[in-house]
Amino acid sequence: MLDYDKLKSWKIPDTRQTYSGKDTILYALGIGCGGLPVEQGDLKYVYEDGLQAFPSMALVLGYPGFWLQHADVGVDSRRLLHGEETMRLFAPLPSMGAVTGVTRVAEVYDKGQGRDAVLEIERNVVDDASGVLLATLTSSLVLRGGGGFGGPPGPPARVAAVPASPAHYVLDLPTVTQSALIYRLSGDLNPLHADPAVAAAAGFPQPILHGLCTLGMATRAIVRACFAESPAQLHQLGARFSAPLFPGETIRVEIWNGAGQGRFRCRSLERDAVVLTHGFFSA
Repeated sequence: MLDYDKLKSWKIPDTRQTYSGKDTILYALGIGCGGLPVEQGDLKYVYEDGLQAFPSMALVLGYPGFWLQHADVGVDSRRLLHGEETMRLFAPLPSMGAVTGVTRVAEVYDKGQGRDAVLEIERNVVDDASGVLLATLTSSLVLRGGGGFGGPPGPPARVAAVPASPAHYVLDLPTVTQSALIYRLSGDLNPLHADPAVAAAAGFPQPILHGLCTLGMATRAIVRACFAESPAQLHQLGARFSAPLFPGETIRVEIWNGAGQGRFRCRSLERDAVVLTHGFFSA
C-alpha cells in the first residue's frame, strides 16, 4: 500500500540545467516548428538570428528525471499514467542560459479502495542569472489501483469540458514519423517513445508521441490563433491527456477563445480520437 507520509515528504534534489541556443532550436523542431515553407512567426524559434524560446519549452526545463522509478519511493512506476499538466508562465524564457528546477510532491489524493491515487507534482523553474521565477509546472500522475491508503480525496474537477458550440479556430498541425525521436532529445528518454518492442509490451502498435510534445504542439496552435502578436502574453495553459498520438498523425486543435482566456481540445485527425481534452488557457 502507498505510504502517504513518506511520499508526501520525499525530497527531490534540485536540478540545475544549462541550455544553449541549439537546445532551444531542438525543442522547437520537436514540436513541429519550422516546417517548409516556414510558417509565419516560426523562424524566430528555429534560427539563431533573433532566436527566441517558444513558451512551452518551460515544460522540459529543470526536469528532475523519472525519480518515481526508484524502489525506495514505494510506487510501482509501471502503473503510472500522466493524467494532466498545467504550466504557468511568469516571464519570457531566455533563449539560452541556466535554470534550476525545484520539484516537490504537492499532494497525494486517494480516490478510494480499488480505485486510483493521484500524485500532484509541482516544479518551479528559476532563472539562475536573475533569480526570476520563470514558470511553475504542475503534473498530475495517476497511479492505477493505488487508492485506499487513507489520504485526502482531492478537490473536484478544476476544468470544465469544452463548450458545445462550434470552435472559433480549427488548426491542423502535422507530425512526422520522427517526431518522438526528435522530441525525446529535449530530455524525456522513456523508451516507450522510441523502441517498438517496449511499445508492444505496453500494448501499443508502435512507439507513441510524448504527451508533452502533443501539449507543446497545441500551444503552437493557441499562440498562432490568439497570441500571434505577443506570445509572452500567454500566462497559463493546461490539459488532460486522454489518448496517445502516434508520430506521423495530424493533430487537429479546436480552440474556443474568450476575453483573455479560452478552451481547447486536440484529436488525431486520421483516427478521430481525442488525445487532449479539458484544455484551458489564459493571458
